[in-house]
Order: sequence, then structure tokens, then C-alpha cells
Amino acid sequence: MISVCFLIALFTTSYSVSTTFLFLQIPSGSQNAHAFLPLGIPNSEALIDTASRFLSGTSLASLFTGVWENAGAVLIDLFSAKLSVFFTSLRAASIVLTEDPGPAVVFLITGVILAVIYQFFISNILLIGEKRFFLENRNYRQTPVSKIFCLFKLSYVRHPAWVMFCRSLFQSLWNLTVIGGIVKHYEYIFIPYILAENPKASRKDAFFLSKQLMCHNKWKFFLFDLSFLGWQLLSLCTFGVLNFLFVNPYITASRAELYASLRRNYVLSRSPRYEVLNDSYLEHVPSEDELLISKALYDDSQGPYTKISYFAPEQYPVFLFSIQPPLRAVKTPVNVNRKYDVLSYLFLFITFSAFGWLLETGMQLVTEGTLTADSLLSGPWRPIYGIYGTLILLLLKRLNKKPVLVFVLNTVLYSIVEYLYSAAYEALTAARINDYSNFLLNLNGRIYLGGAVLYAVLGCAFLYYLAPRWTDFYMKLGHTRRTALCFFLCLLFVCDIIVSFLSVHFS
Repeated sequence: MISVCFLIALFTTSYSVSTTFLFLQIPSGSQNAHAFLPLGIPNSEALIDTASRFLSGTSLASLFTGVWENAGAVLIDLFSAKLSVFFTSLRAASIVLTEDPGPAVVFLITGVILAVIYQFFISNILLIGEKRFFLENRNYRQTPVSKIFCLFKLSYVRHPAWVMFCRSLFQSLWNLTVIGGIVKHYEYIFIPYILAENPKASRKDAFFLSKQLMCHNKWKFFLFDLSFLGWQLLSLCTFGVLNFLFVNPYITASRAELYASLRRNYVLSRSPRYEVLNDSYLEHVPSEDELLISKALYDDSQGPYTKISYFAPEQYPVFLFSIQPPLRAVKTPVNVNRKYDVLSYLFLFITFSAFGWLLETGMQLVTEGTLTADSLLSGPWRPIYGIYGTLILLLLKRLNKKPVLVFVLNTVLYSIVEYLYSAAYEALTAARINDYSNFLLNLNGRIYLGGAVLYAVLGCAFLYYLAPRWTDFYMKLGHTRRTALCFFLCLLFVCDIIVSFLSVHFS
């Protein structure tokens, strides 16, 4: 549960207080930071600057240059997430209003579009996956963390994304009335849970059922949320650590239990449209005999899961779920313990370096509306990713059965790699590729805890999924083509090193 809430906190807009201190910026006048995730303009600065300009010349303008520059700014940064369409749009607007963006306006618009795509096709889908995990984990104690990606595995994303988009849109419109926004927040609160139980639920059904489940329960749910206030305040004293370790899993598990209780009563009472809440296995854990009979009677034409054994102890019987993935979506299990030869290491080094460039460029567009400019090389790759990935495979692959230890060691390993990489870049160019001096918990402005934690998550993804999958694809090419591809990529990489070195040396 801790791992699930931790991942959701990092990659969605949920649990914003938990991640605030990882990315907290101490005002220093420096805006030269570039990294994997939201840096640059803080939420409070974007909101206050934009509001001040629109209210310029009015009596309200002083509000944003007085109290809001201090206490208000802290509250905004504390209770808001940067991976959101609203604040990405505000940061883009702030740049347009304070500077002459010129051709860069294209990147600003692209950034906002990417933020919208991320919010509705990734973030919202992960939130549904989180609810699915907690609903299953109530009775199936070995529910895997990967359950948060269940809709991606099922290749069933568009419909749930549309329903969640409508929820966000309607909620935003109701927020303009303030009181209506609070009421609708609680009226819509079970929509992700309903989609987690039945992703096929229509928009009307999801909204109707959530409204019915919360009928006469909104005030009780408000008091329920209020009961956690003490824990939230105590967590602030620990800089969000208590949130990660206890508060977030505790609150989310409690909400899942509350949904399960209301849902059970609703289904038993045969209330309108109760048939949509059709996942009986969330309540009833089938015995081994029931599973064997169900599998024997299962129609293979409805899905491919019967081709693989899914009788893992204390796990939900996925082959009985109402939605089955297309055959193309079912893949062989990832072999984390596979061996890598020299060519594979070279291929993964360059591939992960290119992947890092795409990742940084995309995230910079989403969060800032700009492109990352600073790099040791001029080509579309970031060597630090390749170095980091190679070291992970060499040093940590044997520990893959201990994911928590792997994550901690990844954090330490990345911190060392980035510190040395930054020092080397500074020695070669007399400039800093990254400046984290205005971030909490930084070391000489070269590394900071928030970045190390995010890269540790990426490192785990590389070890447990990306590297084995990419290598499987690479091995299918045959020895001759593998060698030719590796030679070509290495040649491009070496040429880029030479060109970049000469440009720095003679500039």
C-alpha cells in the first residue's frame, strides 16, 4: 500500500502535500534549474504573477503583493501539484505576459496540450488503478503493485478517460460557485471507484451511482475527511515523511472500505442500476474448487487469460474480470534475471540515453512550456541515463527480489552519478547543467532529494521492465542485424562526442 500511494503521489495530482517538500523551492532569484520533473516557476509565483497582472490598477492588486507573497504562496505550493493542466497553463501565461516568447509560443501551446493528454490519459487512469488496488487488497493480500496499471494492461483506456474528463470538467465548473464545488466534490467522489470496479460503466451510470451512494452521506464523508486533519498536521511536522509511510495508505484504504460498505448495501437493496456494480469477487473470495470449476467453464473466446495460470495465492482471479484484454495485449512474463551480453549493454546504454532525452524534453514541455537546452552532447540523448542504467544492471540486478532495497540503492546510486556528472560538465564547460541551489535538501546545488527519488523510480522501471523488454526486442533481430545496429548507434554517439568536444574547446 505504501508503494502504491508513493507512486501515485509522484505521478498524479493526488497527495500534493506529500511531495511538496521533495520539490520545495527556496526563493533565491535563480530560475536556471532544469531537471526531469517540475522545476522553474513555482505554482504560487505563476498564480500570483498572473493574477496581479490581470488585477493591475484595482484594489485587489495589493492582495497579491502583500499577504499572498508570503503565507499565501506557501499554502498554494503546499496544497497544489505541478503536474496539472491548470498550473501548466498558468506558467505558460506567466511567460507570455512577462516576456516576448516569439516562436517559443509554439512550445508553450505544445506544453499545455501535453499536460492535458497526461492529465486525462495517464494521471486519471493511474488514479482508477490505485482505487482498483485498494478494492482488491481488502480481501486479496498479495495484490501486486502493478495493479495500478491494470487499465493499460487491458488496453481499455479511452472510455474511463472520457468519464474522468467529464468529472473534472463538471467539477471545475461547479468550483466557480464555491459551495457547489464542495458539494459536487463529494457527490463525484466515488466515480473512480465505480470505474475501478466496472470500467465499462457509462458516464451517466457512473455519475448516477456515485450520486446515489453519497445521498445523505456527504456531510458524514466531510466529517470522515475532517477526522484525518490531525494526521495531516502531524505529517507536516515530518516534512511529508509520515504521509508516505502511514497517512496516505491509511486514508485511501479507509475510503476504499467505505465505498465497499456503501456499495454492498446498495447492491443488496437492489437499488436502481445496481447491475453496473457487477464485480462480486471484490466481496466474495472464491475457493480453489470454485476457481477450477470457473476455469473449466470459462469461454476462451472471451479472453486470452486462460492460456496463462492466474491462480496465484491471495490474488484476484483476473480471468474472471468483466473485461478481458485483446490477445495482443497479453505478453510473456518479464524475465528480470535474464543475462545481457556486451552488445546488449551497448544497445541499452544508447537506447536509455535517447529515452532520457525524450523524457526530459517531454516533461519540460508539460511543466514549463519550454525545451531543455543544457546538455553535454548536442544529439538527442542524455548520457547520464545510459551510465545510470548500465550501473543498475551491473550492480543491482542480483538484488531484484528485494524491490525496497533496490529502490533505496537506486536513490543513492543516482545521487552519486548525477553529482559526478554535474561536476564533469562544470569542469568541461565552466557552467552548470543543473542548478538545484534553491531546492530543499540539495547538495552543493548539484543534486537534491526529490530528483534522486524520481530517478530511483525510473531506475526500478528500467531494471524490472524496460531493460528486459528492450533486450527481448533487440535479440529478435538476429546476430548480424544486432551487430550492425549497435555499430551504427555507437558511431553516431562517438561522432556526437567528438563534435560536442570540439565545439566546446574552440568556442
